[in-house]
Amino acid sequence: MTRRTALASWKKLAELASSQANFNIQQAFNQEPKRFDNYHITLDNLLFDYSKNLINEEIFEALISYAIDCQLDRERTRMFSGEKINKTENRAVLHTALRSASAEPLWLDGSNIREQVKNELIKIEQFTNAIHEKHHLGYSGKPITDVVSIGVGGSNLGPEMVCNALPHYQVSELTMHFVSNVDAAQLLSVLDKVNPETTLFIISSKTFTTSETMTNAKTAKAWLVSHFANEKAVTQHFVAVSSNLQKVAEFGISPDNIFAMWDWVGGRFSLWSAIALPIALYIGFDHFQSLLEGGENIDHHFTQAPLTQNIPVIMALLSFWHATFLDNQSQVILPYDQALAKFPAYLQQAEMESNGKSVSTSGEDLTYPTVAALWGEIGINGQHAFYQFLHQSVSTVPADFIGSIYPNHNQDSHHEVLMANFFAQSQGLMTGVSSSQVIEQLQAQDLKQEQVRALAPHKVHKGNKPSNTILIDKLTPYSLGQLVALYEHKIFCQGVFLDIHSFDQWGVELGKVLANDIQSQLKNQEIKQNQDSSTQGLLRHFLFKQQQSG
Repeated sequence: MTRRTALASWKKLAELASSQANFNIQQAFNQEPKRFDNYHITLDNLLFDYSKNLINEEIFEALISYAIDCQLDRERTRMFSGEKINKTENRAVLHTALRSASAEPLWLDGSNIREQVKNELIKIEQFTNAIHEKHHLGYSGKPITDVVSIGVGGSNLGPEMVCNALPHYQVSELTMHFVSNVDAAQLLSVLDKVNPETTLFIISSKTFTTSETMTNAKTAKAWLVSHFANEKAVTQHFVAVSSNLQKVAEFGISPDNIFAMWDWVGGRFSLWSAIALPIALYIGFDHFQSLLEGGENIDHHFTQAPLTQNIPVIMALLSFWHATFLDNQSQVILPYDQALAKFPAYLQQAEMESNGKSVSTSGEDLTYPTVAALWGEIGINGQHAFYQFLHQSVSTVPADFIGSIYPNHNQDSHHEVLMANFFAQSQGLMTGVSSSQVIEQLQAQDLKQEQVRALAPHKVHKGNKPSNTILIDKLTPYSLGQLVALYEHKIFCQGVFLDIHSFDQWGVELGKVLANDIQSQLKNQEIKQNQDSSTQGLLRHFLFKQQQSG
């Protein structure tokens, strides 16, 4: 038994999950006229509605009691104060410090990281201005027109998601390109579009050894050097976000063009750092600062609001309740804003890489489900794809609906249609369509009784599918910062509730080790015999086909 399952509040939740197995959300609304009032929170320019969930007052109180029993307040303080809560890597977790405007020193290993962050922000601002004002030019003296950001995972998903979300806040004429896949097709398609004399490459890799990133970086460098026939061109066309100064220098990048990364910032939480250089270049430093301010706004809410009114705490408790006690092993993110098309993929990495674990903080095998599989898509696209599954499959998939009151365009009729679907879908998932309603509808069509009996089962929607709704005033750099920070703190809270380390990713490291070994076998064309027969057979087939075509 783990220390979490021994808690009285855990046992109470397990009891409630059994006794409330037939809980019906729509009936709860009928019985509680003020259910929406009781189960929503407004903060600044956003509203969080969690009334359409499989909870009542007793369940909610038990969930809050569980958060208290897990000493969430203490764990939150430990994170914000810089204690090394990432135990397996002996690291602090301080992405919140990247967006803090506080002047109060925050000491870590003898250094005031507030000063480090401040200095790096100044450097980002100066470089951004130099590009925008055409002071930093290409090797042939031409201004930069295109930026190619090369990274993978957190070094790519955050900047790409934000730039994709904020085209209406673009302040420069720069065209942004993002390359993460080591499949050369992605990089080559970008290189076909850009001019080497006016292109800036940003290489983002903490160690500057990440295989996928460095493979792409070397190809980009060869392309550039081939055009200029001079290695010196690299200094004008490449910058790096890294902590490995030696490797960056060996690559040929000027020390003046190296931006810092710190081991107290995990990659999937790094869009607030110099990893955001593409963001600053795209939307300008002032808008980037607004993004930081939105994140800090949620930090204040998370640290100051009582647990019963704390949005990320409640988001985490609901996900914990659904996945661990109600065995709903999937959760879907449904933005109804085209600009948030890449938000589900961004959250997928943030949550699943953080909390996709199977051992407790003390190393015990867990006996309960942890984080659900996270997935999603733009809402309207999803409606004509997988909403059939959400509405009528035997699975229950809790959903997060995200929408805006005001669009970033002036086509009001479009927004009305969009938001009508937004509100209708969460309602439909909850209410469904009963057998009696279906029969009544079919009978109104003057169908024969046998036709009604045959069709009715296929048209029934059982409903009772839970969802949250996040409604922001308008998608801006500030509100996007709020959204990202809400989910970041949700992830932290989930880790506390599940008793796991959220800030390491050994599953990712395993893949890297195995890939390096197999890459060596492919390069040397020597297959190791101590591998499983499947891997050996696949490698033999691959090499044989390559040799045939070569």
